[in-house]
Amino acid sequence: MEFAFYFAAGVAVAATVGVVTNTNPVHALLYLIVSLLAVSMVFFALGAPFAGALEIIVYAGAIMVLFVFVVMMLNLGPAAAEQERKWLTPGIWVGPAILSALLLGQLLYVLLNHVSDAHIGHTTVEAKAVGISLFGPYLLAVELASMLLLAALVAAYHLGRHDAKEPTA
Repeated sequence: MEFAFYFAAGVAVAATVGVVTNTNPVHALLYLIVSLLAVSMVFFALGAPFAGALEIIVYAGAIMVLFVFVVMMLNLGPAAAEQERKWLTPGIWVGPAILSALLLGQLLYVLLNHVSDAHIGHTTVEAKAVGISLFGPYLLAVELASMLLLAALVAAYHLGRHDAKEPTA
């Protein structure tokens, strides 16, 4: 399990470097998804399967879909469509695909090999404990985070939209 932890942490760091160094937002989103999946593998390796599943469902699933829709809503015109065709060549997917395949191999290793002499101490986090924590003392923080995400989505839409001008005759 210690190997799985360090391996997932290394993949997370490598994917995060890909996010920071990539100038194309779509490619950066692909690396960000891989980074979030690697963080969920860290949770699985530490013995917190519920937190790992939440990381996959909430961050790698829902928020990344939200980011992709925001990028698509910006609709930069026909020149951007041609540029996207060039960017989405099969070579672009190699980096994120390799990192994702490594994470899949690690997940299968963790799930199929029940190592009894794991060196990392862990406790299982149950869904009830997470719910009590989120909707107990951190209720205001959770609600503020959701409002911040909604405000960011609306702001990105309004900043990126192009108003259609009516032709004058």
